[in-house]
Amino acid sequence: MIENTAQALKRNHKKPQSGIRIRTLNYVMICVSVLLYLLLICITLQASRQYDTMLSATDAYIHCQKYVSLAEKSFDYLTGQARLYTMTLDPQHISDYFARVSAGEHRISALERLQEYPAGDDISTLLQTAMDQAVELTAWEAYAMRLAADSQGYDISSFPELSSLELLPEDQGADSSRLLERARELVFGADYQATKNQAENNITAFLNNVMEQIQQKQQDSISALKSALVRQQVLIGILLAGTILLFVSILRLIVLPMQVFIRNIRDGKQLESAGAYEFRYMALTYNQIYEATAANILMLRNRAEHDPLTGIANRGSFDQCRQLLKGKGTPLALMIIDVNQFKQVNDRYGHETGDQVLKKVATLLEYSFRDSDLPARIGGDEFAVVVMDITAEMKFVIEEKVNSINHALLHPTDGLPRVSLSVGIAFSENGFPEDLYRNADKALYQIKGNEKRSYCFYENAKSTDSENGQKP
Repeated sequence: MIENTAQALKRNHKKPQSGIRIRTLNYVMICVSVLLYLLLICITLQASRQYDTMLSATDAYIHCQKYVSLAEKSFDYLTGQARLYTMTLDPQHISDYFARVSAGEHRISALERLQEYPAGDDISTLLQTAMDQAVELTAWEAYAMRLAADSQGYDISSFPELSSLELLPEDQGADSSRLLERARELVFGADYQATKNQAENNITAFLNNVMEQIQQKQQDSISALKSALVRQQVLIGILLAGTILLFVSILRLIVLPMQVFIRNIRDGKQLESAGAYEFRYMALTYNQIYEATAANILMLRNRAEHDPLTGIANRGSFDQCRQLLKGKGTPLALMIIDVNQFKQVNDRYGHETGDQVLKKVATLLEYSFRDSDLPARIGGDEFAVVVMDITAEMKFVIEEKVNSINHALLHPTDGLPRVSLSVGIAFSENGFPEDLYRNADKALYQIKGNEKRSYCFYENAKSTDSENGQKP
């Protein structure tokens, strides 16, 4: 059986024509997922860079705003202290002036910090001009405070920024009133105020230009960030759709076919060619094995249920039929058949001829009765026939068939020797009771070897027994 199965599989081996491979599906999904994740990472990095750019621009604006405000306050504070000193001659104003300078809150220091911002040439020129003007204002303020201090004979040795200044020739030797007047002219004059206004205007223009640059950078960064976020959302949607597609593909190509396969295998059915290529291939292979196995099982069952010589049912099938019909309410008849003088046929013509005679008997029995009836070989030259749906009132049907068969055996046209059959028949109204076989066998015993009678019904057997003083 194994050899036949292997040969059948080798002979019928083929591959499915369609179906995606699981390996191909895995490769495609892995490649697509890796590509999408790489794109997502790139877009995320781009969005992060744009966000950093926006933060940097905001920090730059805050930086510029801080030091522009500091510069503007320093302009006003230093100017105010210088003017107050020239008006009040209170040395505290000098101290406050240089205390602010020492604390790093000088207008020049603030402007120097603004130069850290990477602006264009035009904007840098504005800032440099403002710084030059701030230096000029600081020089005027220091000189004015030196003149005012000299007018009062105030010791300025503790302020090296003032003591190191040299008086102009026109101020040397001037009296105190002239020096004080000259100091006030310097910090209250039109030139001083104009320079201060120009410096402040330049700082304001610088801040406005920087603000425009920063706003443009922020807008560009925001726009790029929005685009990156949109692309990110699209990719996330694609990934989600891909995940759903992968789930559906696995469900359709693997899970559902596997469930169907398990159910069909459990139910003893062939597999449907569905799902991935591997499942289609497995179904094809399984179905080939299934068909080969079924054929072998059928062959073995046929061998187990049929007589190997005659091809009709054997003793096992006959006994199984007896068990199935036991207790059934089905009317039937049982025929027990012997071939007369069969031993003489074997002795005279040989066993091969004897086998041909048995085959001929089996063929005649199978041909003479219906498909619903069961002819069987139950011994060497002994046969039996279970005739279904027949009663004792219809015994003439059996008589005709027995006579027809014996006529064919007694008048052979195939060269085989003449033989005849002896048949015992018993009827039952209730399936196959325990005594049915015994009754038919008793009927057969009554006519065994009787050349004048070829069959006997159990009723006749009972009457014969009675005549002979015997019980059947």
